[in-house]
Amino acid sequence: MTETYTITDLATEFAITPRTLRFYEDKGLLAPERRGSARIYSRRDRARLKLILRGKRIGFSLAEVQDMIELYDIGDGQVAQAKYLLRRATGRIQKLKKQRQDINDSIRELTGVCDQVEAWLEGRGKAPDFGRDRAERAAAAAD
Repeated sequence: MTETYTITDLATEFAITPRTLRFYEDKGLLAPERRGSARIYSRRDRARLKLILRGKRIGFSLAEVQDMIELYDIGDGQVAQAKYLLRRATGRIQKLKKQRQDINDSIRELTGVCDQVEAWLEGRGKAPDFGRDRAERAAAAAD
């Protein structure tokens, strides 16, 4: 007997809403069997859903996820799918590294601004109340 799942089963298992499942179905990413008005999902649908959610979690668009799913079906032992995933994942890693660098640069710049403003205020005899002193900001900037 083939293992099947209801919309409630998958929604509960993956902590998503039934509406999300219907959305993926509307986009052609899932194709459950219909029994009357009930949707019956197969193990294949469950595996696709897992891939969709993982792809979204790591920053892939639905179009990229759909491309990966379609490559699974070409029958080359998943080689094309693996190569596509590797290219996309490598690109995503580079993008995230750039974003991290931009964030680190912003933190350093903001820390310098805070230090300058704090020094200026101290020079005017007004004690700033920023909630953290320079050492704490410097430590936070190093993270």
